[in-house]
Amino acid sequence: MIAEIKTSAPVTLTDGAKKEIIKLMSQQELGEDFGLRLGVEGGGCSGMNYILGFDQIKEGDSTYEIDNIKVFMNKAHGLYLVGMEVDFQNGLNARGFVFKNPNAASTCGCGTSFSV
Repeated sequence: MIAEIKTSAPVTLTDGAKKEIIKLMSQQELGEDFGLRLGVEGGGCSGMNYILGFDQIKEGDSTYEIDNIKVFMNKAHGLYLVGMEVDFQNGLNARGFVFKNPNAASTCGCGTSFSV
């Protein structure tokens, strides 16, 4: 499936997130048709969970390129993710991806679940 690659993504990746994503992609030796999937799904303690992982393009996806990282996002998920920043923290108190979403009315303590 060939999709138009858009350069203006509705989300941003911090330098720390980009570095970690590139590292993980190289460790997993993914093919050229794989990219980073960002999205949402129902569930979690606040109503919705973030999706972050490596995947191939699917029907209904938009494709973006953020500093040479292919990002796939279901078009319907953009409503919940526009303006979101994905960061990666590697500190003593926490290690992992952090989502800063201006659309979230509330978030839970785990940081991966939110409500709108």
